[in-house]
Amino acid sequence: MISALGSGVLSPARWLTLTSESIGGRDLSASQSRARIATVEDREGDPWASPSKRPLPRYPDERQSSDRRRPPPSSSDFTSETMLRPRAESPSRGWRRTVFRATGGRVNPGPSAKELSERELVAQIRQPVSGCRRIAVISRKGGVGKTTTTLALGHTFASLRGDRVIALDGNPDAGSLAYRVPRETANTITNLLVSRNELQRYADVRAFTSQAPTRLEVLAADDDPRITDALREEDYRQVVSLLEVHYNLICMDTGTGVLESAAKGILQLADQLVLVTAPSLDSGRAASSTLDWLEKNGYEQLVASGVAVVNAVRPGKGMVDLEQMERHFRSRCRSVIRIPWDQALDAGAETDLESLRVPTRAAWLQLAAEVAKGFTESETKASHPLVASGRFPPRFSL
Repeated sequence: MISALGSGVLSPARWLTLTSESIGGRDLSASQSRARIATVEDREGDPWASPSKRPLPRYPDERQSSDRRRPPPSSSDFTSETMLRPRAESPSRGWRRTVFRATGGRVNPGPSAKELSERELVAQIRQPVSGCRRIAVISRKGGVGKTTTTLALGHTFASLRGDRVIALDGNPDAGSLAYRVPRETANTITNLLVSRNELQRYADVRAFTSQAPTRLEVLAADDDPRITDALREEDYRQVVSLLEVHYNLICMDTGTGVLESAAKGILQLADQLVLVTAPSLDSGRAASSTLDWLEKNGYEQLVASGVAVVNAVRPGKGMVDLEQMERHFRSRCRSVIRIPWDQALDAGAETDLESLRVPTRAAWLQLAAEVAKGFTESETKASHPLVASGRFPPRFSL
């Protein structure tokens, strides 16, 4: 038995083998004993044993089990993400674009930080909408740019999204929304209501709207204030119920009176709120008192999830502390967007986005992205800290 061991160290497997051989009375040669020992250790899973002699594992191989869980190859494997090599983003404007094109793409400085930020805003604007979203644009003071804000917001959404966007003129005082786009029809809200039982398809509704080059559609109000003033809350409910079947976004322009029947109907139908104010003390006070009324009449959630717009801000510092005004509205609404003054908007005529200054277009883009955040956010009363605590910040003195 000692000759069979040689100079190695006894392992339990070797000791049991040699012991059993001694008890059985068999006298094996050294080479036969070593071969027998190797066979026993192979059965015990010796890591140094030959792979062909190594026994099957006691448990299934994890790699094999993961392969079994993987679906079989199919045509669905051929996607841009799996089969195409990743490409670096190329710049779309400026000197970076010039360098990229001049070198045939061999030198790619990449998009600037500003361009990447704009792409993020566009992606936010383009996110899918579940059903129809109704956005009410309100102000209790005239001349602050409420209609302009409704149009610019609608133009931005319509030009960047692939679905249908419409602006509804809900101003009972002969609103001018339809005169800010090329007029394609003389039909108005009243005509739509008269024909409502005959409207079955999108093409039927399209006959009552005008469409801008951005693809934004506008449903006009009547020019006669006696007709528009006669439209009640239930009439606007019926109009919106017709439109939401065919459109994904409805931007609703309202009058200056939140107590009017038309405004009440629009507020009750609204999913989101955009409050417009001018950068002046009296306009800010009127806007803040509008929020007061809304909070006292069951619209706390609409206020807390809304967006405030400080419109037509001229360069330089005026007498009004705009930072203080923005802090006030930011403490009551979800966010505040400042829109710079633009000469192209002063005429109150048809305006296209391309005619606006770059900072103005950037501000409208930011506003649209901020409104689009509300498309997926499930905000409740308790989700806003001001509503949850029951505390609201001090108002402007009336």
